[in-house]
Amino acid sequence: MKKKLGVYICACGGNISDYVDIERVREAVKDEDCIIMAKTTMFACGDSNQKDMEADIKENNLSGIVVASCSPKLHLTTFRGVSERAGLNKYNYVHANIREQASWAHSDNKPGATEKAIHLVRAAIAKARLAESLEPIVIESKRAVAVIGAGVAGLKAAISLARMNDDVYLIEREGTIGGKLNVLETISPENISGKELLGRLQREVASEERITLITNAEVVASRGNIGDFKLTVRISGPQGNTEKEIHAGSVLVATGFNSYAPAEGEFGFATVPNVITLPEFRKLMSGQKKAAEGGSGKLLYNGREINSIAYIYCVGSRQVKGDNKYCSRYCCTAAVQASLDVRAIAPEIENFHFHKGIRTYGKQELIYKESNAQGDVYIQFMDKKPPVVSASEGGISVKAQDVLTEKRESEVIADLVVLVTGMVPDSDTSIGNLFKLPRGRDNFYNEIHMKLRPVETVIDGITIAGTCQGPKNVMESVNSSLSAAAKSHSFVSKGELELEPIIAYVNADTCNWCDACSNACPYNAVAMVETAGGQKASINKSTCKGCGMCLPVCPSDSIELISFTNRDVEDMIDVLAL
Repeated sequence: MKKKLGVYICACGGNISDYVDIERVREAVKDEDCIIMAKTTMFACGDSNQKDMEADIKENNLSGIVVASCSPKLHLTTFRGVSERAGLNKYNYVHANIREQASWAHSDNKPGATEKAIHLVRAAIAKARLAESLEPIVIESKRAVAVIGAGVAGLKAAISLARMNDDVYLIEREGTIGGKLNVLETISPENISGKELLGRLQREVASEERITLITNAEVVASRGNIGDFKLTVRISGPQGNTEKEIHAGSVLVATGFNSYAPAEGEFGFATVPNVITLPEFRKLMSGQKKAAEGGSGKLLYNGREINSIAYIYCVGSRQVKGDNKYCSRYCCTAAVQASLDVRAIAPEIENFHFHKGIRTYGKQELIYKESNAQGDVYIQFMDKKPPVVSASEGGISVKAQDVLTEKRESEVIADLVVLVTGMVPDSDTSIGNLFKLPRGRDNFYNEIHMKLRPVETVIDGITIAGTCQGPKNVMESVNSSLSAAAKSHSFVSKGELELEPIIAYVNADTCNWCDACSNACPYNAVAMVETAGGQKASINKSTCKGCGMCLPVCPSDSIELISFTNRDVEDMIDVLAL
């Protein structure tokens, strides 16, 4: 039966029509084979236009539609929804991206952008003529989530999931929970200690019956896929190691970060006495009483009173020569807060801040304001001219060219130098390697899209939260964890999942197992099976992403991609080549 197709060409409010003559595109394709209607529209994604498209599908008994608009990343689900509401199989909708691939790519050549748009729409029509009605792959999903890491992100995620009636396995490699919360004196701008916040979270975890906390534990093996991850957890105990298998429909990774460890000699570290890192400084303060609570009013280090402190910012972040080009986001706030906290111990102490530019954004600006009001001195240096730290007769010399005094050299003689170290990825890469989580250029775990899919990974069913994804403060980590919890919940809440049917399939008649497809697959979706006809390749429908990496390596051409068969691709190429 001959297909009846409709075509919609979107102006995208000028994003497309400013460079692509959409009316010319419509005229060029309206008489293509199987096309019974072709329209232009200002905003195809608008509610009123969606309703018009639904009416067109019903009134004209369309068997497929082509929408030429912006990226399918934005509106693939939008137009699939239009198709379904109109009674059309959603896989009979084909998308042509004429914004990113024509309008924006060729904004300096309007006639060329229009011609390219015509070719792209014709190729989409060629594919639509061959499109088949498909049904999603439906699998069962365990109503449980494994949360790996019990820092602030993991704890908040676990609590949120439990309150949504999901069973939660909270897995922590250390003997205690809380991670970096255990050493945070003050969390800005809430002005509570890390231990106070941890106490609240501990009580909430203990009150949730659905949370199973497993400490001194590591995930050492994983089988299965979204809907049913089979995790082997090794638990260390006084009597030795034991192993436990848990089943979870989704996995939420919140493994945290490491603090940057300065190299020997970096700003005097390990070579000049009394040069320490910010985490070491916080530990020092945690052991000394505040003046208002009966303390001596003095800060002591190695038995010596400290009267002045120099803080050097961006150690391990925003590096000119090193690998860590990123801003660690929390460091400025942490250092400024530390300078306020130390005044509570020693009110007369002098604080000198050597920085590249203070980034205390949002409400955190208030603590910067307070620090200035208390008399802290801020000296801004240039990227290429970092401070020079050396031992001097009166203490530690810190020299820098001050931007605000037209690069005149400023020198501070301090009793203590604190290196404000940034965040680096967790040195334990076992979880990332186990699940094959991709990393970004900063070596933190990478999301699919920072705005559209900010907590999902390319591995279906696995979400990421907190600082394993990148530098964040406590508030940002909490927000990230709640988002990841909501997404993980969506994977397990219905008891079953619908997966994309656009996956690879194997022609068993021509396949002779050679392992080439398995080696090429980045998702471990291909395995060898024994059949009556010998060893054959088999595709795991739950893990295959339809990426097509296995197709070109098959020597017998026995693998094709559903909806992107050789015929589909060849017809599209023929149109594009005209």
